[in-house]
Amino acid sequence: MSTKSRQSIYGGAVIGSKIRAKNAREMATKALREADRAEAEAWSIRMEGYGGPAQPSPTIGQCLNGGLGWLEVECNRCKTRASLPLDAIRRPKNTPLWKLEASLKCRSCRKGRHAPPVHMIKLTETQEITPYAWVHPDEDR
Repeated sequence: MSTKSRQSIYGGAVIGSKIRAKNAREMATKALREADRAEAEAWSIRMEGYGGPAQPSPTIGQCLNGGLGWLEVECNRCKTRASLPLDAIRRPKNTPLWKLEASLKCRSCRKGRHAPPVHMIKLTETQEITPYAWVHPDEDR
């Protein structure tokens, strides 16, 4: 006399629970992505519309997860604007954006060791500001 195997008794329930867990994980990542995007957009609107406050701000990882991968900044002195890719910034992904502002400096109006600070404008999905056209020194402009 033999009994049913555990595979035949619980196999369907195990497979069903794996499928439900996979679907729940996908739904959770989608919800997390939407939440990260909403938080990053709210911060971006606050920065662009009111000019601040920069704290509290989303982290670099939250911005990238939400699909906003570019940070637009402006020099305080020469008013030059630039778009910086967040994935190229060498900081941990859990670094809040407001902590980056102190380390960002303007390259176009730098004098020797002194470079004026920049302030953050907004977050964008794509690069909105075109980079400088690079011209070789020997070519005519």
